[in-house]
Amino acid sequence: MKLSEIKNHLSTLKNIAFKLPNGALVQPHFHVTEVGKITKDFIDCGGKVRSETIINFQLWEENDYDHRLHPERLLSIISLSEQTFKFEDLEIEVEYQGKETIGKYDLDFDGTYFLLTSKLTACLAEDACGISPEKPKVAISEVNKANSCKPNSGCC
Repeated sequence: MKLSEIKNHLSTLKNIAFKLPNGALVQPHFHVTEVGKITKDFIDCGGKVRSETIINFQLWEENDYDHRLHPERLLSIISLSEQTFKFEDLEIEVEYQGKETIGKYDLDFDGTYFLLTSKLTACLAEDACGISPEKPKVAISEVNKANSCKPNSGCC
């Protein structure tokens, strides 16, 4: 989800709620302790220099059970961050403390909840590493018969 998208969603909500990939909700007394921009410069396994920039939100829970972050407050935090750091309309990554370590999640919205979705790693230089792209699996019943070879047509 891009920054513009979360701002649009927040402008229509009365409450903010985040849902983890396992379906559990982040406790309603969470804080957004950081809104920032992270730039990562790196070299992939094929030797290509790359750079990625994202907007980062950090969610945090503590025993402050009376705390509730309302959409207008988060919008004001985002606005201040945009003015300070000159944000572009970048993708958002959310950090959230799990049981053992901080998890990093992508962000989506289902109309009610902001969904923390699992992130995956990938090789960025598959061709340099000798990794063949997966061939699409197609069911025989899905093959377009109009474009298939006819017996004795000479196409096979």
